[in-house]
Amino acid sequence: MSTVQVEQVMVIPTELFRSCGYFQGFCKDTEAYLGKLLDPTQTKYLPRDKMEQDPSYKQLIPYCIFQYTDSQGGVHLFQYTRGKGQGEARLHSKRSIGIGGHISSLDATESSPYQEGMRRELDEEVSIDCEYSQSCAGLLNDDENEVGRVHLGVVHLIDCHQPSVTAKESEIVDSGFQPVAEIMAEIEHYETWSQICLKALFG
Repeated sequence: MSTVQVEQVMVIPTELFRSCGYFQGFCKDTEAYLGKLLDPTQTKYLPRDKMEQDPSYKQLIPYCIFQYTDSQGGVHLFQYTRGKGQGEARLHSKRSIGIGGHISSLDATESSPYQEGMRRELDEEVSIDCEYSQSCAGLLNDDENEVGRVHLGVVHLIDCHQPSVTAKESEIVDSGFQPVAEIMAEIEHYETWSQICLKALFG
């Protein structure tokens, strides 16, 4: 009998997050958190299926937002609909502005497992066919729903020189850059994390 290997994902104790300073929603003060949260003596790799049901741990998730500013100064964001084949069933059919996913134990071979995991997730999900710069914009915590209670997002803004980002995965549906104003007009169709980021960074 063959055993299906369970994915081991990077987590930190929820109490560690709380000790750094609890917040609900968005926090731009990344320096107060990231050094402690990404300390290899604090992170663990535990079975993803169990962690999805255990709020005593937070799964660390890079949440990357692609933005493009046109010649008139208008900001456009890459957005898409999550297909039903994506891993997190509770987010199926929701619209999103975030690309990213779990940091796996397989990423731990590099000097920075978090950075390696983020690069891997981006490479799996999208093609970036332009020059870009990247910055860490803040942290994202939402304990008001069952998905958020077991995840902690690290929000990265990826500033693209051209709107040249395309989906690789078939589960990233109806994707493309759209003006912020149009996205904000339909904000109720977006997953909670996207709504929080839109209000904090573009509202």
